[in-house]
Amino acid sequence: MELTIITGLSGAGKSHAMGAFEDAGWFCVDNLPPGLLPALADLFLLPASPVTRAAVVSDVRGGVYFGELDEVLDRVEGALGSRPRVLFLEASDDALVRRFKETRRPHPLAADGSLSDGIERERASLAPLRERADLVIDTSDMTIWGLRRAIGESLGPGSRPRMAVIFASFGYKHGMPQDVDLIFDVRFLRNPHYVAALSPYTGSDAEVRAYVEESPGMEEFLPRLTSLLDFLLPVYAEEGRAAVVVGFGCTGGRHRSVALAEMMAERFGGDERFRVATSHRHVRRSHTPTEAP
Repeated sequence: MELTIITGLSGAGKSHAMGAFEDAGWFCVDNLPPGLLPALADLFLLPASPVTRAAVVSDVRGGVYFGELDEVLDRVEGALGSRPRVLFLEASDDALVRRFKETRRPHPLAADGSLSDGIERERASLAPLRERADLVIDTSDMTIWGLRRAIGESLGPGSRPRMAVIFASFGYKHGMPQDVDLIFDVRFLRNPHYVAALSPYTGSDAEVRAYVEESPGMEEFLPRLTSLLDFLLPVYAEEGRAAVVVGFGCTGGRHRSVALAEMMAERFGGDERFRVATSHRHVRRSHTPTEAP
């Protein structure tokens, strides 16, 4: 049973850190009073428990209960038979002040309204816990993605979450999707809609796909497309992206765009760095078969 305690200064990025653990498949609990940690550990150790890796955020929001954390860690270590790892997040005073002003949220230890005093009190009270931490991350100059990448590296290559890659098809006449990161307009390829024998089918069918693959220009387009994605997808994954949606658009969203999405899903589906899926947004929209002009 692996247990990581995420703690540190308010505003240092603990919620984003927990998100990185969730993306890596860890069971996560936010704002847990330290006194409940032993009971939670007992729950995880039940024979029927499916949880093997858990991350718990515990910080000064726990109020009077938070002071027990150092003592409770020793008790949990005895129950688990292994020492819980402590991840401590911190940041400079300037960075924390800027973040609290941006979010307009009160500091949990700034009851009198003085943000700087609250930060100073919290830093002093957490000093012993910081000394005990297995990993200290200073997020002063980090982006959210930089923090996620640092946590992913700390978990090791086997624990780093795989980026989801969704190859989506759509029809321009039905409107462009808003959640697509990259869009390729494939209306330059010849349209199976104007072939009476192919129009009732979709780009998932072998006959339509073969027709699209034999389109003029496809021989040059396909290697350029795969080369571009070979470069971009690993870069996005390294940046810390959880998912990337690659869109292919044609007129109706039934033939050419579907065929390209399926081709790319097959091309990248065997890459262990990604979780690949397809999404055909408009393939089931009604259509009117048209005879070849």
